[in-house]
Amino acid sequence: MTSALLPTYARINLAFEKGDGAWLTATDGARYLDFGGGIAVASLGYSHPHLVEALNAQGAKLWHTSNLFEIPQAERLARRLVEVSFADYVFFTNSGAEAVEGAIKTARKYQSASGHPEKFRIVTFDGAFHGRTLATIAAAGNPKYLDGFGPKVDGFDTVPFADIEAVKAAIGPQTGAILIEPIQGEGGIRAAPPRFLRALRDLCDERGLLLMFDEVQTGVGRTGKLFAYELSGAVPDIMALAKGIGGGFPLGALLSTREAAKGMTAGTHGTTFGGNPLAASIGNAVLDVVLAPGFIERVGVLGLRLKQGLAGLQERHAGIIAGIRGEGLMQGIALRVPVNDFAAAARAEGILVIPAAENVARLLPPLIIGEAEISEAIARFEAACVRMEGGETITNAAGKTP
Repeated sequence: MTSALLPTYARINLAFEKGDGAWLTATDGARYLDFGGGIAVASLGYSHPHLVEALNAQGAKLWHTSNLFEIPQAERLARRLVEVSFADYVFFTNSGAEAVEGAIKTARKYQSASGHPEKFRIVTFDGAFHGRTLATIAAAGNPKYLDGFGPKVDGFDTVPFADIEAVKAAIGPQTGAILIEPIQGEGGIRAAPPRFLRALRDLCDERGLLLMFDEVQTGVGRTGKLFAYELSGAVPDIMALAKGIGGGFPLGALLSTREAAKGMTAGTHGTTFGGNPLAASIGNAVLDVVLAPGFIERVGVLGLRLKQGLAGLQERHAGIIAGIRGEGLMQGIALRVPVNDFAAAARAEGILVIPAAENVARLLPPLIIGEAEISEAIARFEAACVRMEGGETITNAAGKTP
């Protein structure tokens, strides 16, 4: 039967019916170790009891009111995010793209409220991904996402990644902010050097610009820090979050300092669903787990264990793997073979990965994985490499039972 879904995805012939921990069970009963995490969304894996309890408890009481009224669950979640970050304010959204859109609007409104309405342009970087709205595809500047959608939204100047001189050259009298992912996810797990991020912070301070971090993929513990900006010490003025903050439930957030948000007064921005009682309750449940003593530190330890295992894999299969990159449980396998072929070979061995740019396989497993599952993942990646070294062509395959 022909699908009624708009054909904007080249979907793999594989569907899942349930999940537990870091494992997904397909409709045919095959089990897969999920090292894609729904693209960094399943921060606490699947069927986490605390998230299920929060969903059921709040779902039985009240799903939605509107932001015309106070929402205690959102107030609590916002206060908790403020307490563990640089921010003074939080605005909740449903997705990362909406969070980045809000960041763009906040930065432009800040300059206008500061007496510089002409400073609406934002410096962005090659290889970035900020979402699929008209403004966020313009911010990223990737031609494949811009093609066919009419004139590019004005106001973005894209420069080479991690090139401070190019940033300086792009700043003009209309520049108001800089937007960057501390680690590019879809761009191929490319990490901005800490010294570069600190240089951006200094440059923004010198030129009266706002520094915005897109931490939609890196935030909420993914890198072994609660937020990736902690790795460099370069503190942003505005930050976008999503994905892991909802643990699988649609939730995003815009975080801002009081100064950066001074233009965002009543009526300047809004959302119908953002931060409703159900979403905010689940966000609070995620923080209950992630902020528990030792949780983030454990992610860092497991990330190192994973990176070491992948490095050994590279040594044994240098004809397949060119390099390993990333932080914490956000790792990338740079490949000498087509990334889609590697992903198919991995699926044949019962493990899921996400293709990215620069021929990199993204590894974004749930943050609750254990040592045994990391060892299992390395073994399955090893088997996938052996398959490829043997010249086997993979079109689709069932996952192995552990």
